[in-house]
Amino acid sequence: MSYTRTVGLSSSLRQAAFAPRLARNNAVLRSTFLKRTVKTESHPPSVAYDILNTQRLKRPSSPHFTIYQPQLTWIGSIANRVTGVGLSVLLYGFSLAYLVAPSTFSSANVVETVKGLPESVKIAGKTILAAPFAFHSLNGLRHLAWDSGKFLSLSGAYKTGYTVLGATAVSTVLLLLL
Repeated sequence: MSYTRTVGLSSSLRQAAFAPRLARNNAVLRSTFLKRTVKTESHPPSVAYDILNTQRLKRPSSPHFTIYQPQLTWIGSIANRVTGVGLSVLLYGFSLAYLVAPSTFSSANVVETVKGLPESVKIAGKTILAAPFAFHSLNGLRHLAWDSGKFLSLSGAYKTGYTVLGATAVSTVLLLLL
């Protein structure tokens, strides 16, 4: 008996050993022959999708944008993805356009078209191209530093985040002056 007390099973063993046999059998019989009170119905897939959609409308939306304070780390991550997608779409779009109409999108034709634009449009266009390029490139260097095991603390992430933002501003201005 002392072994069961050290393990902590004495009350459970006593309860199992001294329970009346009839009570144990009734519990088994009740669980075996108990009928379901819930009825199910078969529906075609279209009705099932309608039920699922109405249930989805009743669910609360994720509150992350409404209750959490914006942080530099996740804003930087989202901006890195957006600038990467934007630069990729621009590169592949121009490449496909050049494949479809090489005479229209040749280098000489593009240079002539840009020469004819007003100066304000040229500056806006260069800014639209330079800022995402600078941010994505510098943030890529930041991620390489993280991959090498540096700046992984919270303070290191914020320091490198602000450094990337400052360097992006400076390099965007430098690219505009070219």
